[in-house]
Amino acid sequence: MRYSDLGNGKFRNPILFADYSDPDVIRVGDTFYMTASSFNYTPGLPILISKDLVNWELVNYALENIKEERYEIPRHSEGVWAPAIRYHNGMFYIYYGMPDEGYYVVKTKDPLGKWDEPICVLPGKGLIDPCPFWDEDGRAYVVHGYAKSRIGFNSILGIFEMSPDGLTAISEDHFIFDGNDPEHKAITIEGPKVYKRGGYYYIWAPAGGVRPGYQLVLRSSDIHGPYEMRRVMDQGGSVINGPHQGGLVDTEDNKEYFLHFQDRGLYGRICHLQPVSWADGWPVIGIDKENKGCGEPVYEMDIPVKRNAGYERTSLSASDDFKDGNISLCWQWLGNHKSSFYGKTDKENGIRLFALNPSKEKNVVIWKSANVLTQKIIYPQFICDVRFDVSKLLDGERAGVCMTGGQYITAYIEKINGEFELNVAQSLGGDLDKKEEVISSFNLKDESVDPENINIRMRFGYDAKVKDTDLYYQDVEAPYSGKNPHLSMEMLLKDGGSKDLSVNFEPLDHTWVGAKIGIFALSERDGADHGFADFSFVKVEEL
Repeated sequence: MRYSDLGNGKFRNPILFADYSDPDVIRVGDTFYMTASSFNYTPGLPILISKDLVNWELVNYALENIKEERYEIPRHSEGVWAPAIRYHNGMFYIYYGMPDEGYYVVKTKDPLGKWDEPICVLPGKGLIDPCPFWDEDGRAYVVHGYAKSRIGFNSILGIFEMSPDGLTAISEDHFIFDGNDPEHKAITIEGPKVYKRGGYYYIWAPAGGVRPGYQLVLRSSDIHGPYEMRRVMDQGGSVINGPHQGGLVDTEDNKEYFLHFQDRGLYGRICHLQPVSWADGWPVIGIDKENKGCGEPVYEMDIPVKRNAGYERTSLSASDDFKDGNISLCWQWLGNHKSSFYGKTDKENGIRLFALNPSKEKNVVIWKSANVLTQKIIYPQFICDVRFDVSKLLDGERAGVCMTGGQYITAYIEKINGEFELNVAQSLGGDLDKKEEVISSFNLKDESVDPENINIRMRFGYDAKVKDTDLYYQDVEAPYSGKNPHLSMEMLLKDGGSKDLSVNFEPLDHTWVGAKIGIFALSERDGADHGFADFSFVKVEEL
């Protein structure tokens, strides 16, 4: 298991080595709540909780499916962007932008239970990164950013007023800060979070781009501006690049911290925690070694909240034996999901994936199939063992494993004319033409492999030893310092041996999402009859 908590009262960044992009965090009582972007994956808007800001547990999702029907086919890099979580008048709220649809909110009194259906606060294209703010006079606002890919401009922050219940926009949207102005030079400013302190409105926002960027804070005595600006954190001399979008949170003893993400390429956007101090009415994030009012990220420091003796450290989980036919929270579907995608097996544990073709396309591919179960990478190097039974597949159906990303690889068993064949295929095309190319295949009978007992091992690592600090450093030009990451696959045989599947694959991130492990059952047919594959377990261990 990988722990950020070192067990001696200190922790080491990152606090979450997993793709929780655009995180936001609040404290209610003695509990911290975090959420993050989920894009086209469902369930969406993960809910994580912690008692000390270091030991986190994934406990729920706030969004079962994306409301719009078109997400029944995966809309990669679209969907749920950059949420903000808040607690107001006894209610939890999460606001999120969908760049092609507008701003939405979900709410609940119990964050660990079922959240209400999403409500559209403001429809429109290009609206991203919303942050709600309720002022002392009862008026409510959303401060937000804009997506150039949808609206033609960015590096600008906007604001509109909403009804006090936080559900409907009641004013026109207008600009409050232009990062393109030569006076500011805040290019690619985005992801604003709004707080009020000492009579000032503070907008915390990253700028400068995701990998090489830095943190800005804007300050004004009027929420509509004009705003002063100051850089409050950049990479400095640390190994942590980019320090990007996140949220400010306090502890019960009034200490403050900033939780943010760092882009780590194929791993996605992992989460770090920094101390916050104040000087002359401005925050400083991290450690200000040169006393210049701008900090740099901290690699190791004291855990923010002291715990009682005997508490258990927590770590994210990736293994699953699908107890009682249930899917663990570590899994998300590639698009909107349905109960018809899966069911219980005939055994106590395991999951049955029905071989379906939700895209209804003749040449079915993983990229366009919502019924693919995926999970985030949580270890820098790992082995993933998957056991499954394909004996009940029908002709034209397949089931197997994959690693998705900007390009993807898959090993699957397909039934053709009553025979079971293992195929290894890869897809290197763009979003609109992700065609899979079979690069090797063999008949299971030739290797005396039982279709009821398929065991595939995926191994991910580097071709040279990787230092600990290398795992948290992203050089924009040479992200892995010459150490090439690669995935291999093998089929484990019943005699204890194995068959190498001749895979040497380099995973890549896809736009704003890291690579993911996946399992699936698909069909090239679109009829009422369909078979299934039973997955006994997925076991992931760190190398």
